[in-house]
Amino acid sequence: MTETPAPVSKPLQGCGVLVTRPVNQASGLARRIDQLGGQAILFPVLEITAPDDLSQLEACTEQLDSFDIAIFVSANAVERALPIIFERRDWPATVRIAVIGQRSAEALEAFGLQADLCPQRHFNSEALLELDTLHKVSGQRIVIFRGNSGREYLADTLRERGAQVEYVEAYRRFRPDVDSAALVEAWRSGEIDLVQVNSVESLENLFAMLDEEGRLLLRKTPLLVVSERMFPVVGAMGFVQAPILAANATDDAVLEALIEWQR
Repeated sequence: MTETPAPVSKPLQGCGVLVTRPVNQASGLARRIDQLGGQAILFPVLEITAPDDLSQLEACTEQLDSFDIAIFVSANAVERALPIIFERRDWPATVRIAVIGQRSAEALEAFGLQADLCPQRHFNSEALLELDTLHKVSGQRIVIFRGNSGREYLADTLRERGAQVEYVEAYRRFRPDVDSAALVEAWRSGEIDLVQVNSVESLENLFAMLDEEGRLLLRKTPLLVVSERMFPVVGAMGFVQAPILAANATDDAVLEALIEWQR
């Protein structure tokens, strides 16, 4: 007698999720949302490109051995900086690598590298700075690979602890210039139940890319965020509901929060 296969769990059945990640970072999450019965609607609110000028990154590559620690603030920093570095040299064994999040650690592994320093729970600058190693950096040289802008808190704190800190621009972020009319129509038709955003910059870009009707719909839609630092911004923008908080920005954490919200 042929056994009836067990039903496949679809905990996100019928849930439309607006995924706002950059194109190269959205496909994995979107695929898993669809596999769990949801509908991922892709609307990137950030574009990632190479720096206008690579000379700073190239110069850093030549003197990489002179640093004690290299910090990659995001997976984008890893994926943009390492190809340039590896075109010219191997990674020096004496330079420890720190990352802020698990996604950055996974990006390192794709290049055959392991993170020496990574927070285990909260993936932000504050959690990285809590690690014992980064409390003992007096006299050390630290390079931070990041985008064209960002918080100064990490570098400022390391300098207060006695480190010499340099920034290297590994990529640029900017807001796409796209028409949001089709997105607003999908919203109006009830296809969007929740909006996923990774950062304050992403939320501000989404807000700027929408027309007045789209902004009204956005404020009424549940918002999933990955950091408590976004709460005051969400409140100031006039959202009707308190945001849903994922433990971090990994696909697993975002999906866990989505499933818990959908129950």
